[in-house]
Amino acid sequence: MSKTLFITSALYLLSHNAFAQECAINFNYGVIIDPNHIRIVEQSKTQVQINNEHQLFIQGRELALSSEQQQLLAQFSAGIRQQLPEMVSIAIEGVDIGLKAANEVIGGLTGENSSSQQKVQAKFDELKWRIRARFNQSANNYYIAPQDFNDFDEMFAGEFEQEIEEIISNSIGTILKAVGQSLLAEGSHDETGNGEQRIATFDQRLTGIEQGLQLEVTQRAKALDEKASLFCLQLTALDQIEHDLHKVIPELALYNIIETKN
Repeated sequence: MSKTLFITSALYLLSHNAFAQECAINFNYGVIIDPNHIRIVEQSKTQVQINNEHQLFIQGRELALSSEQQQLLAQFSAGIRQQLPEMVSIAIEGVDIGLKAANEVIGGLTGENSSSQQKVQAKFDELKWRIRARFNQSANNYYIAPQDFNDFDEMFAGEFEQEIEEIISNSIGTILKAVGQSLLAEGSHDETGNGEQRIATFDQRLTGIEQGLQLEVTQRAKALDEKASLFCLQLTALDQIEHDLHKVIPELALYNIIETKN
């Protein structure tokens, strides 16, 4: 039992802190993107709107842009369109590392495609769908609220934290129940009454699951960390493009969308 508790405790920590890459950047406004528009929003009101990469409106008034201004605006728009979907993907993948690990433990103990595993997997799938829907309402439509990117885990999973904890807690219950049922089932067919041997065999099984998960989780977390580091670098570069844009369009300088912390 101690081995099971060790694994499930580790899975809880993984699900809660699978990804905590820091990114010293703020979005000072809400950002909404769809295939034809980018809107910069403050308190539900659109302050800046970019249409089709080159047409700029500030508080509903269109600004006539030179070729240089249009070029910088197009670069900035392209960066926003690339980075918003990327940050959603990173956050969901971080949550998925812990949930997938818990699901694999359940599958290893109760059997692949067992009713227990299918039930938990359905809850995981529903949760991930709702996290994605929170930021990606439909195809190519995204919304990010004003926020600090210091902790992706908190930013995306924070409002779902209690639900994630409940799923993991229920998973732990399923694992412990599976352990008890397996030992009882093996005992009913074991005429030697060697309970210690059954426990030792089960402990070896858990050890194999644990070792496999440690390798997989470590590899996935490392890859995700590298992806997040690249994301932060790209967002910093986008902040520089915005800075250049403010120089050539002074009216836009009133709206500092991306802020890089020193």
